[in-house]
Amino acid sequence: MTHTQRRKFKKKLGFLAATAAFHPAFGEAGKGAASRPIGACDWSIGKMADPSAFSLAKDIGLDGVQVSLGTVQNDMHLRHPGMQQTYLQACREQGLRIASLAIGELNRVPYKSAPETEVWVRDSIDVAKALSCTNVLLAFFGKGDLRDDSEGKAEVVRRLRKVAPKAEAMGINLAIESWLSAEEHLELIEAIGSPNIKVYYDVANATEMGYDIVREMELLGTDYLCEIHFKENGNLLGQGKVDFARVKATLDKIGYTNWIIMEGALPNGAEILPAYQQNLKFVRQLIRG
Repeated sequence: MTHTQRRKFKKKLGFLAATAAFHPAFGEAGKGAASRPIGACDWSIGKMADPSAFSLAKDIGLDGVQVSLGTVQNDMHLRHPGMQQTYLQACREQGLRIASLAIGELNRVPYKSAPETEVWVRDSIDVAKALSCTNVLLAFFGKGDLRDDSEGKAEVVRRLRKVAPKAEAMGINLAIESWLSAEEHLELIEAIGSPNIKVYYDVANATEMGYDIVREMELLGTDYLCEIHFKENGNLLGQGKVDFARVKATLDKIGYTNWIIMEGALPNGAEILPAYQQNLKFVRQLIRG
């Protein structure tokens, strides 16, 4: 991390103290708010690691899909050029885009301990470049949870320090999604020391943890928050715990114009297509309102 980047980082932490008591519910509208593309995770629409996700995404009305690198069973199949071409062809046929890449298997095979995951993450940078997307979500839930795990955090820092130069050279962000707070994410990023290590922010996870999501998104800003999940657990978007009006206002305020990726938001027994069409309608009305 350069001197300028470190100074910016410390300024962010200073912001934390200055804004602890007051956070406006609505900020000024940011430029490009209405043009934010909307996608969904392939696993949330029942198509994990399946190129047919783009056909369903087209039926839903999405702009694109966040795709999984693969599974243990298929050896992270997007690492293979033939599968990359299959996905790109599916995109072209449906007129959609690949929003970003995700390695969800890190929840079961932890990056903090499993040696094979270093290869997955390193290779994911090449895959993201081949698929013309910028962000790779690294998941830290389940067995990969970093809470109260100082040794796990230290190993993640060590591993990401090794791979960060490649990410920087290829213009790809490695984005941490975890149960950690914004401050804890920033501490990891400073320890790693790379501008290409970011945070993948999930409003439902942060709400579940009791974090002030407005404060956290303002603290991270677009320097560190590279992409966002609009999610609810067991409810359609707008019908659960997350205050999406405040989320939208905060994204406007910080100038976020990147992808909005819908995750979860499927009530028990609901069919995916109509549920996600309703979720999409909600998000479109929200961001264009």
